[in-house]
Amino acid sequence: MSNWVLRGLRTGIKSTRYPRSLERAPGTTPGLPASTTLGSAADAEALASVCPTRALQSLEQEVRVDDGRCVNCRRCERRAGARADWRDDFEWAHAPTPDGPTLELPAAFAGSLHVLVVDAGDCGACLSELAQLSGPYYNMQRLGLFITPSPRHADVMVVVGPLTVNMRDGVRRCYEAMPEPRRVVAVGACAISGGVFAGSFAAGDGVAGAVPVDLVVPGCPPPPLALLHALLVVTGRAAGAAPR
Repeated sequence: MSNWVLRGLRTGIKSTRYPRSLERAPGTTPGLPASTTLGSAADAEALASVCPTRALQSLEQEVRVDDGRCVNCRRCERRAGARADWRDDFEWAHAPTPDGPTLELPAAFAGSLHVLVVDAGDCGACLSELAQLSGPYYNMQRLGLFITPSPRHADVMVVVGPLTVNMRDGVRRCYEAMPEPRRVVAVGACAISGGVFAGSFAAGDGVAGAVPVDLVVPGCPPPPLALLHALLVVTGRAAGAAPR
C-alpha cells in the first residue's frame, strides 16, 4: 500500500482539468467542419457535394453545416480544391432547435447527476467514448456525475445509436420509467439524425422519433470531453453551444 501512496505523490494527478481549464492535448477532439464562405457558388456546390450524409448545404457562396449529420469523414477538409474550414474545439452540445425549452435541471442536480446509457443500435464507437468517462483520466465522478443501470434512478438518459426498429419501444419505456424532472441527450450523428443509417429499413432518423430530446452532442463519435460538456450543460454548470 505504501508503494502506491508514494507513486501517487510522485506522479501527481493525471485526470484532465476540464472544465476548470480547456484541454489542449493532441488528439483530444476530431473536430467538426465549420460554415465556410468560398469564392463562388460553383465552389460551394462542389464542396457540399462531397459529403456522404448531406451535412453540407450550399447557399450561394456559403457552405452551411448541419452538425447533426456529420460523421467526421473529413472529405470536405482534405479534398483538392475548395475546402471547408475546420473547428478543433469539443464543446459541441446544444439544444436541438434555437427556440427549444429550458433544458437545465434544477440546481440541486449540479452536485449529483445519475445517467442512464441506452444503446439503441450503436456500432460501439459512441459507447466506447462514454466508457472512458469512468476511467481515471476523465473521472466523471469528480464532477458529481454517475452511471446508473436503472431508469428509475436516472436523471438523464443518454441514447446512442440510430434507434433501430427493435429498440424503439425499449427507449420509450425507459423514458417513461424515469422520474421527473428528466432529460434526454442524443449522442452522436446516429442518435441525432440517423447518420449513415437514416431512412433504412431497420432504423429511423434518430432518437427524437421515440422520445423528446433536450440536448444533442454531434460527432461520430463525439470525444469524451464533448460528452462531459453535455452533462455539465444539463446541470447548468456550462453553457451550450449555439444550435447549428
